[in-house]
Amino acid sequence: MKSIYDIEVEKGDGELQPLEEFKGKVMLIVNTASKCGFTPQFKGLQELYETYNEQGFEVLGFPSDQFMNQEFANQEEIESFCQTQYGVTFPIYKKIDVKGDQQTGLFQYLTEAKKGFLGGEIKWNFTKFLVDQQGKVVRRYAPQVTPSKISKDVEKLLS
Repeated sequence: MKSIYDIEVEKGDGELQPLEEFKGKVMLIVNTASKCGFTPQFKGLQELYETYNEQGFEVLGFPSDQFMNQEFANQEEIESFCQTQYGVTFPIYKKIDVKGDQQTGLFQYLTEAKKGFLGGEIKWNFTKFLVDQQGKVVRRYAPQVTPSKISKDVEKLLS
């Protein structure tokens, strides 16, 4: 795989979306969970999205149930929870595996591009990857890094 733009992701309704649609935009790609201690970060992610979206910034949420079963089983429940509890309007994609044998192509790409502190594998929910306008993965953030701490990096890429 040459570029992140060669990857297709599955929307909540099952429709495939090429990431090429986000070419020229800054993306923050996050593996999410509705019942995690970090779930309140949805509020900050939404604030980042609202602040910078018109300048070419996207937040892409990928629910995963791989860490202590902290995600709903049903896709509608996941989306409804994000919208009603946190006012999320950025895309929440179909629930996926972010590590292991069934890891999706997107997260294979991200974890190879930016290894974490303890190697490439995703260790927990709300690991975040910042991707520039050319599709280069420029930063990886640990789950405890709040969205507000990412805003300076987003501004730098957008300027």
